[in-house]
Amino acid sequence: MKDLQEIGQKAQKAGYLLGQLPTKEKNQTLLKIAAVLEDHFPEILEANQADLLAGKENGMPVVKLDRLELTEARLIDMVQGIKQVAALPDPVGEVEKMWRNEDDLLIGRERVPLGVVGMIYESRPNVTTDAASLCFKSGNAVILRGGKEAIHSNVKLTELMRRGLQEAGQPVDAIQIIEDTSRETAQALMKLNDYLDVLIPRGGAGLIRSVVETATVPVIETGTGNCHIYVDKDAQLEMAKRIVVNAKTQRPSVCNAAEKLVIHSAVAKEYLPVIANALTDKGVELRGDKRACEILPDCQPINESEWGQEYLDLVIGIKVVDSLEEAIEHINRYSTKHSEAIITDNYFAAQDFLKKIDAAAVYVNASTRFTDGFVFGFGAEIGISTQKLHARGPMGLEALTTTKYTIYGEGQIRK
Repeated sequence: MKDLQEIGQKAQKAGYLLGQLPTKEKNQTLLKIAAVLEDHFPEILEANQADLLAGKENGMPVVKLDRLELTEARLIDMVQGIKQVAALPDPVGEVEKMWRNEDDLLIGRERVPLGVVGMIYESRPNVTTDAASLCFKSGNAVILRGGKEAIHSNVKLTELMRRGLQEAGQPVDAIQIIEDTSRETAQALMKLNDYLDVLIPRGGAGLIRSVVETATVPVIETGTGNCHIYVDKDAQLEMAKRIVVNAKTQRPSVCNAAEKLVIHSAVAKEYLPVIANALTDKGVELRGDKRACEILPDCQPINESEWGQEYLDLVIGIKVVDSLEEAIEHINRYSTKHSEAIITDNYFAAQDFLKKIDAAAVYVNASTRFTDGFVFGFGAEIGISTQKLHARGPMGLEALTTTKYTIYGEGQIRK
């Protein structure tokens, strides 16, 4: 596609220039972008209302509308995220290590930008500003391709960020958005090898699977979140109840919300009714295995296929197990390797869980909802990687860089 080729060329040129920018200049530019966004909240909210109206007319579920909606408070958080990115240390140019080899060459390993980052994402407009600010600070140009559900919001946000770039005297093509939300354009972006250095999908399981299976551009896979909380036989009931309710209901439409509750049989009869009542008070539908349904009259039998499902809704699956080992085996089987948690006062059980669970983030006595770049101190995140190559977990600035070896010699030749 001609337009996409042009976007790629512009991004590549801008990316080269960004890679040379000093940290102070990048930080000043980010603060200018934040200021421009702050000055135009009413315009952003108006654009978002158009997306919300279209979503309601198209029967979009309430949880997805929540992902799509921008409020003044959420806009303030988005702007604050940009300011925090500006305040973070710049990884670009950092020399991680230097050494001399047997040939007396001085070898250094330095952090450098990836180049041009492509983002394919769905209905969360905050991804637009998170991705743009992180890419800019790490010296990368970004090509954004959001979903049709948020097109008005994303276009307006990008327009204002480009205005900030222009006012700061930086190349406006450092941040570009593809306004064509067709499937064909998305697939063409996935094959833009001549210009894209990496492609990052962020959204539901279907989107991520499509990108991984279709793309010829290198992909950093950000995963869906079939997150579990295991309540051990040595857990405190009140702590378990508070954490499970928070992880499931604080914001059920996000990838770090808990989708499954696994509980030890030694405490299930006592603990499950208390935790279940707290969940149903928040409108959560309970689905469980045979043993859970025997304890909870209002619990519906769970289908076997649901153990691996991400609900993104006020629904939770419940499994009763007879040991820590059984819990670990079940979680590792069905986990999407995002975030998993154990609630226990037993130090050895906690350490066993931490060691044996295969996930990007593993918690002891805390809600899975904390898996977030902002919370981890990254200012924002471009996604949460569930793969093991290059980056894993919440991806901040360092994850958007790679390494270059710089070698100083004094006339050496290899014999």
